[in-house]
Amino acid sequence: MAIISTAGLARTFTTKHGAVEAVRGIDLTVAPGEIVGFLGPNGAGKTTTLRMLTTLLRPTGGAATVAGCDLLNDPAGVRRNSGYVAQSGGVAPHLTVREELVTQGRLYRLSKAEAASRAAELATDLGLVELLDRPVRTLSGGQRRRLDIAMGLTHRPVVLFLDEPTTGLDPGSRTDLWELVRRVRADLGTTVVLTTHYLDEADALADRLVVVDGGVVVADGTPRELKQRHAGSPDAPLQDAFLAITGRGITPDEPAPATV
Repeated sequence: MAIISTAGLARTFTTKHGAVEAVRGIDLTVAPGEIVGFLGPNGAGKTTTLRMLTTLLRPTGGAATVAGCDLLNDPAGVRRNSGYVAQSGGVAPHLTVREELVTQGRLYRLSKAEAASRAAELATDLGLVELLDRPVRTLSGGQRRRLDIAMGLTHRPVVLFLDEPTTGLDPGSRTDLWELVRRVRADLGTTVVLTTHYLDEADALADRLVVVDGGVVVADGTPRELKQRHAGSPDAPLQDAFLAITGRGITPDEPAPATV
Protein backbone atom coordinates (compact mmCIF):
# COMPACT_ATOMS: atom_id res chain seq x y z
CA MET A 1 0.00 0.00 0.00
CA ALA A 2 1.36 3.42 -0.97
CA ILE A 3 1.84 5.98 1.78
CA ILE A 4 1.51 8.75 -0.83
CA SER A 5 -0.46 8.41 -4.05
CA THR A 6 -1.31 11.10 -6.59
CA ALA A 7 -3.18 10.96 -9.88
CA GLY A 8 -3.15 13.94 -12.23
CA LEU A 9 -2.44 16.33 -9.36
CA ALA A 10 -2.51 19.82 -10.85
CA ARG A 11 -2.43 23.48 -9.89
CA THR A 12 -3.22 26.46 -12.12
CA PHE A 13 -2.65 30.02 -10.97
CA THR A 14 -4.61 32.94 -12.34
CA THR A 15 -2.52 36.03 -12.98
CA LYS A 16 -3.15 39.32 -14.71
CA HIS A 17 -1.41 37.83 -17.74
CA GLY A 18 -3.68 34.77 -17.77
CA ALA A 19 -3.62 31.24 -16.42
CA VAL A 20 -0.30 29.65 -15.43
CA GLU A 21 -0.14 25.85 -15.19
CA ALA A 22 2.45 25.42 -12.46
CA VAL A 23 1.70 21.70 -12.09
CA ARG A 24 0.03 19.99 -15.05
CA GLY A 25 -0.56 16.49 -13.71
CA ILE A 26 1.66 14.69 -11.22
CA ASP A 27 1.31 10.90 -11.02
CA LEU A 28 3.30 9.55 -8.10
CA THR A 29 3.39 6.73 -5.56
CA VAL A 30 5.65 6.54 -2.52
CA ALA A 31 6.03 3.35 -0.49
CA PRO A 32 6.11 3.35 3.32
CA GLY A 33 9.60 3.96 4.68
CA GLU A 34 11.10 5.33 1.46
CA ILE A 35 13.37 8.35 1.27
CA VAL A 36 12.35 10.05 -1.97
CA GLY A 37 14.23 12.94 -3.53
CA PHE A 38 12.01 15.34 -5.49
CA LEU A 39 14.14 17.08 -8.11
CA GLY A 40 13.62 19.53 -10.92
CA PRO A 41 14.93 22.72 -12.50
CA ASN A 42 13.75 26.04 -11.12
CA GLY A 43 10.10 26.54 -12.01
CA ALA A 44 9.49 22.82 -12.63
CA GLY A 45 6.60 22.62 -10.15
CA LYS A 46 8.20 20.67 -7.32
CA THR A 47 7.60 23.28 -4.60
CA THR A 48 3.99 23.74 -5.71
CA THR A 49 3.53 19.96 -5.55
CA LEU A 50 5.02 19.81 -2.07
CA ARG A 51 2.75 22.62 -0.89
CA MET A 52 -0.28 20.76 -2.23
CA LEU A 53 0.71 17.50 -0.55
CA THR A 54 1.07 19.31 2.79
CA THR A 55 -2.36 21.05 2.40
CA LEU A 56 -0.79 24.51 2.17
CA LEU A 57 -2.15 24.92 -1.35
CA ARG A 58 -5.38 23.51 -2.73
CA PRO A 59 -5.09 21.56 -5.99
CA THR A 60 -7.14 22.70 -8.97
CA GLY A 61 -7.17 19.22 -10.47
CA GLY A 62 -6.45 15.57 -9.80
CA ALA A 63 -6.47 13.62 -6.57
CA ALA A 64 -4.07 12.49 -3.87
CA THR A 65 -3.92 10.58 -0.60
CA VAL A 66 -1.31 10.92 2.13
CA ALA A 67 -1.20 8.21 4.79
CA GLY A 68 -4.59 7.02 3.59
CA CYS A 69 -6.21 10.45 3.98
CA ASP A 70 -7.75 12.17 0.97
CA LEU A 71 -6.08 15.50 0.25
CA LEU A 72 -9.31 17.30 -0.65
CA ASN A 73 -11.82 15.59 1.62
CA ASP A 74 -9.68 15.05 4.72
CA PRO A 75 -6.97 17.73 4.89
CA ALA A 76 -6.98 17.56 8.70
CA GLY A 77 -6.14 13.86 8.47
CA VAL A 78 -3.28 14.64 6.11
CA ARG A 79 -1.91 17.19 8.59
CA ARG A 80 -2.23 14.78 11.53
CA ASN A 81 -0.08 12.25 9.70
CA SER A 82 2.44 14.62 8.09
CA GLY A 83 5.33 16.74 9.28
CA TYR A 84 6.57 19.66 7.21
CA VAL A 85 9.89 21.47 7.54
CA ALA A 86 10.03 24.57 5.37
CA GLN A 87 13.26 25.79 3.83
CA SER A 88 13.32 28.89 6.01
CA GLY A 89 12.21 27.10 9.18
CA GLY A 90 9.72 28.60 11.60
CA VAL A 91 11.42 29.12 14.94
CA ALA A 92 11.38 32.22 17.16
CA PRO A 93 14.94 33.41 17.81
CA HIS A 94 14.22 34.73 21.33
CA LEU A 95 12.80 31.44 22.65
CA THR A 96 14.89 28.59 23.98
CA VAL A 97 15.01 25.21 22.28
CA ARG A 98 12.96 23.74 25.12
CA GLU A 99 10.31 26.48 24.81
CA GLU A 100 10.02 25.93 21.07
CA LEU A 101 9.58 22.18 21.45
CA VAL A 102 7.07 22.46 24.28
CA THR A 103 5.09 25.14 22.41
CA GLN A 104 4.96 22.90 19.34
CA GLY A 105 3.63 20.07 21.48
CA ARG A 106 0.96 22.31 22.95
CA LEU A 107 -0.09 23.35 19.43
CA TYR A 108 -0.72 19.67 18.78
CA ARG A 109 -2.95 19.63 21.87
CA LEU A 110 -0.61 17.78 24.17
CA SER A 111 -0.98 18.56 27.85
CA LYS A 112 1.81 20.57 29.51
CA ALA A 113 3.28 17.40 30.98
CA GLU A 114 3.00 15.51 27.68
CA ALA A 115 4.56 18.38 25.76
CA ALA A 116 7.48 18.58 28.20
CA SER A 117 7.98 14.82 28.00
CA ARG A 118 7.86 14.84 24.21
CA ALA A 119 10.34 17.74 24.08
CA ALA A 120 12.79 15.78 26.22
CA GLU A 121 12.31 12.68 24.07
CA LEU A 122 12.95 14.59 20.84
CA ALA A 123 15.97 16.34 22.33
CA THR A 124 17.47 12.97 23.21
CA ASP A 125 16.70 11.42 19.83
CA LEU A 126 17.99 14.36 17.77
CA GLY A 127 21.01 15.40 19.81
CA LEU A 128 19.54 18.57 21.29
CA VAL A 129 19.82 17.82 25.03
CA GLU A 130 22.75 20.17 25.64
CA LEU A 131 20.97 22.92 23.69
CA LEU A 132 17.61 22.81 25.47
CA ASP A 133 18.11 26.01 27.47
CA ARG A 134 19.89 28.00 24.79
CA PRO A 135 18.04 30.71 22.85
CA VAL A 136 17.44 29.68 19.25
CA ARG A 137 19.33 32.74 18.00
CA THR A 138 22.58 31.28 19.42
CA LEU A 139 22.35 28.03 17.45
CA SER A 140 24.45 27.20 14.42
CA GLY A 141 22.75 26.52 11.10
CA GLY A 142 23.03 22.77 11.54
CA GLN A 143 21.70 22.90 15.11
CA ARG A 144 18.76 25.01 14.00
CA ARG A 145 17.88 22.56 11.24
CA ARG A 146 17.92 19.72 13.76
CA LEU A 147 15.47 21.75 15.83
CA ASP A 148 13.30 22.34 12.75
CA ILE A 149 13.17 18.59 12.12
CA ALA A 150 12.44 17.87 15.79
CA MET A 151 9.48 20.24 15.63
CA GLY A 152 8.26 18.52 12.47
CA LEU A 153 8.33 15.18 14.34
CA THR A 154 6.50 16.39 17.46
CA HIS A 155 3.24 14.63 16.60
CA ARG A 156 4.95 11.44 15.38
CA PRO A 157 4.00 11.80 11.70
CA VAL A 158 4.27 8.86 9.36
CA VAL A 159 5.42 11.14 6.52
CA LEU A 160 8.01 13.92 6.84
CA PHE A 161 8.32 16.54 4.08
CA LEU A 162 11.64 18.42 4.00
CA ASP A 163 12.02 21.45 1.74
CA GLU A 164 15.72 21.90 0.92
CA PRO A 165 16.81 20.87 4.43
CA THR A 166 20.55 21.56 3.98
CA THR A 167 20.54 24.84 2.07
CA GLY A 168 23.18 27.14 3.53
CA LEU A 169 24.85 24.50 5.70
CA ASP A 170 28.57 23.76 5.70
CA PRO A 171 29.73 20.30 4.53
CA GLY A 172 30.01 18.90 8.05
CA SER A 173 26.51 20.03 8.99
CA ARG A 174 25.14 18.61 5.75
CA THR A 175 26.63 15.22 6.58
CA ASP A 176 25.10 15.37 10.07
CA LEU A 177 21.68 16.16 8.59
CA TRP A 178 21.96 13.27 6.12
CA GLU A 179 22.65 10.88 9.00
CA LEU A 180 19.74 12.35 10.96
CA VAL A 181 17.33 11.78 8.06
CA ARG A 182 18.55 8.20 7.69
CA ARG A 183 18.10 7.64 11.42
CA VAL A 184 14.57 9.07 11.40
CA ARG A 185 13.66 6.51 8.76
CA ALA A 186 15.54 3.62 10.38
CA ASP A 187 14.42 4.21 13.97
CA LEU A 188 10.88 5.50 13.42
CA GLY A 189 9.96 4.02 10.05
CA THR A 190 9.13 7.52 8.82
CA THR A 191 8.68 8.07 5.10
CA VAL A 192 10.71 11.10 3.96
CA VAL A 193 10.11 13.26 0.89
CA LEU A 194 12.68 15.98 0.34
CA THR A 195 13.43 18.60 -2.26
CA THR A 196 17.02 19.59 -2.86
CA HIS A 197 19.11 21.58 -5.32
CA TYR A 198 22.19 19.51 -4.49
CA LEU A 199 22.46 16.48 -6.74
CA ASP A 200 25.23 14.91 -4.65
CA GLU A 201 22.82 15.02 -1.72
CA ALA A 202 20.03 13.39 -3.70
CA ASP A 203 22.42 10.70 -4.94
CA ALA A 204 23.74 9.90 -1.47
CA LEU A 205 20.53 10.13 0.54
CA ALA A 206 17.51 9.11 -1.53
CA ASP A 207 16.33 5.58 -2.18
CA ARG A 208 14.44 6.87 -5.20
CA LEU A 209 14.45 10.05 -7.27
CA VAL A 210 11.46 11.69 -8.92
CA VAL A 211 12.37 14.32 -11.50
CA VAL A 212 9.74 16.91 -12.36
CA ASP A 213 9.88 19.30 -15.31
CA GLY A 214 7.16 21.39 -16.86
CA GLY A 215 4.75 20.38 -14.13
CA VAL A 216 4.88 16.61 -14.81
CA VAL A 217 7.06 13.69 -13.75
CA VAL A 218 9.68 13.06 -16.43
CA ALA A 219 11.79 10.41 -14.69
CA ASP A 220 11.46 8.09 -11.70
CA GLY A 221 13.88 5.51 -10.36
CA THR A 222 16.76 4.82 -8.02
CA PRO A 223 19.86 7.00 -8.48
CA ARG A 224 21.72 4.08 -10.06
CA GLU A 225 18.82 3.31 -12.41
CA LEU A 226 18.58 6.91 -13.61
CA LYS A 227 22.32 7.19 -14.11
CA GLN A 228 22.44 3.90 -16.04
CA ARG A 229 19.38 4.78 -18.14
CA HIS A 230 20.24 8.38 -18.97
CA ALA A 231 24.03 8.69 -18.55
CA GLY A 232 25.15 5.21 -19.62
CA SER A 233 26.66 4.07 -16.33
CA PRO A 234 25.44 3.57 -12.75
CA ASP A 235 28.66 5.27 -11.63
CA ALA A 236 28.18 8.40 -13.77
CA PRO A 237 27.63 11.74 -12.02
CA LEU A 238 23.94 12.31 -11.33
CA GLN A 239 24.37 15.73 -12.95
CA ASP A 240 24.93 14.00 -16.30
CA ALA A 241 21.69 12.04 -15.98
CA PHE A 242 19.79 15.13 -14.86
CA LEU A 243 21.03 17.10 -17.87
CA ALA A 244 20.01 14.27 -20.19
CA ILE A 245 16.54 14.10 -18.63
CA THR A 246 15.73 17.81 -18.52
CA GLY A 247 18.20 19.44 -20.91
CA ARG A 248 19.08 21.78 -18.05
CA GLY A 249 21.12 21.73 -14.87
CA ILE A 250 19.93 22.68 -11.43
CA THR A 251 20.82 26.24 -10.52
CA PRO A 252 20.90 26.53 -6.72
CA ASP A 253 19.98 29.78 -5.02
CA GLU A 254 23.57 29.90 -3.85
CA PRO A 255 26.85 28.18 -4.84
CA ALA A 256 26.85 24.46 -4.10
CA PRO A 257 28.99 23.52 -1.10
CA ALA A 258 31.97 21.25 -1.36
CA THR A 259 31.19 17.58 -1.88
CA VAL A 260 31.14 15.67 1.41
